[in-house]
Amino acid sequence: MCLLFVAWRPQAHYRLVVAANRDEFHQRPALPAAPWEDAPDVVGGRDLQGGGGWLAVATGSRFCALTNVREPGRHMAGAPSRGNLVSDFVRSTQEAHDLLPMMRSRAHAYAGFNLLAADARGLWLLTNRPEPHLRPLSPGLYGISNGALDDDWPKIRRGKARLDALLARPQPPLDALFDLLADDEPAPDAELPDTGVGLEGERLLSPAFIRHPHYGTRCSTVVLGDADGAMRLVERRFDAAGRVTGESDWTLAADGHVMETVS
Repeated sequence: MCLLFVAWRPQAHYRLVVAANRDEFHQRPALPAAPWEDAPDVVGGRDLQGGGGWLAVATGSRFCALTNVREPGRHMAGAPSRGNLVSDFVRSTQEAHDLLPMMRSRAHAYAGFNLLAADARGLWLLTNRPEPHLRPLSPGLYGISNGALDDDWPKIRRGKARLDALLARPQPPLDALFDLLADDEPAPDAELPDTGVGLEGERLLSPAFIRHPHYGTRCSTVVLGDADGAMRLVERRFDAAGRVTGESDWTLAADGHVMETVS
């Protein structure tokens, strides 16, 4: 997951609103969002190379998503897959405020990451850059990509502004949330961050939605967490040209029952 917007307790109807893009190499194999065969109370995509996930929801109003920290030239040989952090959180029955400190204690073993995790009680950020730390997040709207939380990158700034406007409505339309994620306008050169990938790399990675033959936006995901504890996850998938190749729509009821919406 390389672009993640999270609104925590933004309005009376929704406890959680998430809009996220997963940017990845197109050849990296993955499964579409669905209940996991080995954990049927978890719904999300699966990374078939690393074995973990990038965004998932689970019973107990659990949500977890991960972004990588961009660190060109820094390689941690033998480091475990960061996607296992998502799997560890959504599979667990421990409350987040008990589980996350234990995850923090081993965060140094992974390459750079940001993890946003929530249960019925709260939302937390766990990151290991510049060093492992964990903090609770107050109700509000957050954006994160491959740097720090709420970095002033153009796509974070634009996306947060658009999501904030949508949250002024009683129920933000699903299509409008996906439109936010489909923004493929590159940022002006003067506004590009310097993350160590060169000017052409910064230009390529500057839009919310990235198109490239080898690396780009593989899927967009919206999560809507109702005040009563139900969670809906909708995933829209794309090919290397940015064309829609499929969509999954799952609802995890407050009682743990999982339902698929078939259009």
